[in-house]
Amino acid sequence: MTSTTTLIRQLRAIRQLTQTEAQVARLRTAQARTEAVRRELLQNGQNAERRSRLIADHLRELGGVPDAVTPVIGRLTALVKSTVEQVEPFDEALLQDLALEQRLLGRARYLKALAETANKPAVRALAEQLETAHSATVEWISTVLAEEALGGPAALRATPLQRAAGGVTQVIGLPVRAAREGVNRAIDGAQEMGSLVRGTAAGVTDRAMRFGGAAREVAVSGRDASLQRAEVEARRESAGDTATALHETRRELGSFSSRELPISNYDELSPQEATRRTKELDNIEDVRTMVNYEEAHRNRSSVVSAAQARVAELAKHTVGG
Repeated sequence: MTSTTTLIRQLRAIRQLTQTEAQVARLRTAQARTEAVRRELLQNGQNAERRSRLIADHLRELGGVPDAVTPVIGRLTALVKSTVEQVEPFDEALLQDLALEQRLLGRARYLKALAETANKPAVRALAEQLETAHSATVEWISTVLAEEALGGPAALRATPLQRAAGGVTQVIGLPVRAAREGVNRAIDGAQEMGSLVRGTAAGVTDRAMRFGGAAREVAVSGRDASLQRAEVEARRESAGDTATALHETRRELGSFSSRELPISNYDELSPQEATRRTKELDNIEDVRTMVNYEEAHRNRSSVVSAAQARVAELAKHTVGG
């Protein structure tokens, strides 16, 4: 027979984790990509606080006292988590969120079994409510992770430190590094083949000057035009890896010209038409291109929200949702 002491111990543990959950939801609001996601996270935080109060009520009914230390520990845990994760990649932070929700889900199911054994229908009903809530949150975080795996745009944005930790920060110096790598590979290959003659060296030097010139323009003139020119030069010189790196940089910065977009005549579309056309996209790369372009140029919330919602649909399909 399950003792009341066991139920009280589990309820206290769940309450502490729930306080952490509430605080994490609030911290994540600053990373919400859209206003709709921000409102959802705020609601999640409020729901977690409500669940914490329900747990405290059940503790009192069982004769336990909801200690004042448990909520403080929960909030402190969330604060430490948010501080530590700033030096971790974004996906690791999300995986930790997922682990927290899975712990809560596991404890909710355990609590339900304990309540059933102890013949405590009220506690069992609470456990079922907790199970439903955490199952939904596990699915939501899993979808965000799938969005991140697909290249986004995810419902949440990485912080600048998380982007740096994950190696995905877009910086103006990327064309310079990409050009340098292209030159190094050209010299390397020539040396290995024993054909580094004066003409080849002169050609490589000339290519380096052209790449370097295109890269320097990024800092002193129009970034978008300079990136595009650098990409054109790389393709002209058959530097495929360099061109690809530059192309992806332009995509992530929203630096594509309107004629490169997967939706024709995009700049002429109304917000309603742009939203409709975005929802019809089936390729994740196309959606990424559109949301990056939209955020970099007009940043219409309705269009960005539509793009993010479309990514969520594709991500759910990927994880079997």
